[in-house]
Amino acid sequence: MAYNKVVIAGINTSELTVLKEEEKMALLREIKATGSKAAKDKLIRGNLRLVLSVIQKFTGRGEDIDDLFQIGVVGLIKAINNFDLSKEVRFSTYCVPMISGELRRHLRDYSQIKVSRSLRDLAYKAIQAKERLTANLQREPNIEEISAEIGEKRSDVVIALESISDPVSLYEPVYSDSDDTVYIMDQIGDRNDVDSWMDELSIRDAIKELGKRERNILYLRFLKGKTQVEVAKEIGISQAQVSRLEKGAINKIKDSI
Repeated sequence: MAYNKVVIAGINTSELTVLKEEEKMALLREIKATGSKAAKDKLIRGNLRLVLSVIQKFTGRGEDIDDLFQIGVVGLIKAINNFDLSKEVRFSTYCVPMISGELRRHLRDYSQIKVSRSLRDLAYKAIQAKERLTANLQREPNIEEISAEIGEKRSDVVIALESISDPVSLYEPVYSDSDDTVYIMDQIGDRNDVDSWMDELSIRDAIKELGKRERNILYLRFLKGKTQVEVAKEIGISQAQVSRLEKGAINKIKDSI
């Protein structure tokens, strides 16, 4: 979806400016030192295109785009208020998870899918802990750090967060490189369709032909939802090796079927 020539929340997006990183840091220092409202307004306006890029992941769900944009701006303001200048991190790197978190909280609170009170409370605690850790660490914490922060089991936190997670698009990529992209829709088929059933059998046979480490990598990546970095840490190899083995395994499966 293109936003460069539309009006969102009364703002003509084609007129938005983009600040350079050094300009952002200078404005942040001015805000921290003097509390300048003019500097804060300039910093907010200079990052509205970043808000627009983040809300693209949350459109197409029946939500009003003006509402999403305004909620994203709230996340941007929280990022400005909590940013720690002593940490060596780019403002946009810190800002994106703050904006995304604010949008997810909104979608969670107004979701039509009912989740038990206990799960919602645990998920809310986890999200609050994530925001605190993000502010302290100046990066997005992993699930182990969040679990330790609130004193809950990792598995319970994962279940709670998944219970309020947003629906994903069928066009969401689950694997991508320069030559090919695998989307969620590529992994879904009609189980009543004979051709799909035969393809599934072929895929299972192809996976059986893979080495143990390749099968483990695919299991961790696509069934457990772990990142390449997390997989690399778990099995004791580099992220580059995980990427190479993952790509090789997928190509073997494609060649087999």
